[in-house]
Amino acid sequence: MITQDITIGELLRSYPDVAPVLMGAGMHCLGCPSAQAESIGDAALVHGIDADELMAEINKFIESKAE
Repeated sequence: MITQDITIGELLRSYPDVAPVLMGAGMHCLGCPSAQAESIGDAALVHGIDADELMAEINKFIESKAE
């Protein structure tokens, strides 16, 4: 299970297919150098996104790919 503490860079290195989930949530700066070191929780805050909802969506997506 992914938590809000993981950085965008770590998440994308581990699960590159999750990029459309982040883009769909309004995080269009995935390639930004600063975004690579930013936690998902911090990025959600900056973008006005509910971090808990985003984490649920990310984890649901990852689980669906594992099946």
